[in-house]
Amino acid sequence: MSFSTITYSYEKLDYTINKTIAFRLVDLEKDLTLIHSWMNQTHVIPFWNLAFDLERMRQHLQTALADKHQSLYLGCLDNHPMSYWESYWTIDDIVARHYPAESTDQGIHLLIGEPAFLGKGYALPLLRAMTFFQFQNAATQKIIAEPDIRNKKMIHVFERCGFQFQKEIELPDKCGALMFCDRQLFFQRWTA
Repeated sequence: MSFSTITYSYEKLDYTINKTIAFRLVDLEKDLTLIHSWMNQTHVIPFWNLAFDLERMRQHLQTALADKHQSLYLGCLDNHPMSYWESYWTIDDIVARHYPAESTDQGIHLLIGEPAFLGKGYALPLLRAMTFFQFQNAATQKIIAEPDIRNKKMIHVFERCGFQFQKEIELPDKCGALMFCDRQLFFQRWTA
């Protein structure tokens, strides 16, 4: 795919890493093999539990793409796809059973799929960019996350981004750390 034909939903140069961060919607036919590969990486399997064969991954993504409460994105650095993101409306998600969700609250799921991008300080700039992207919806006052409680590195990244731990919650696939990011506090932290 030529980079000039890519349509991003969000794109911004991050000066802290001197790279352009961009998100584009997942295209099942173009992205299936890549996402399948990422879901089968040893650093992803314990937290996503989606190490399926290719056909089952296709079915999983078809179902996820048809689910109107969420949007699936590939996260890119300088046009290189390297992460997978789910942006969802919490009011229509199972997480809404664990706190008084507002209709404008949004949530984030993410993974860095490419091993070559791990340990290089990209997680925080990427998460910050996705949070800015979600807050482009002016009505959204809160972004939530529920990373696996065992994933201490990711919980730390969420905290550095501006998310605050609320409580542990039991979800069908994990014990999660429910975390909130307040719009006002986020913009005070990152635009001051």
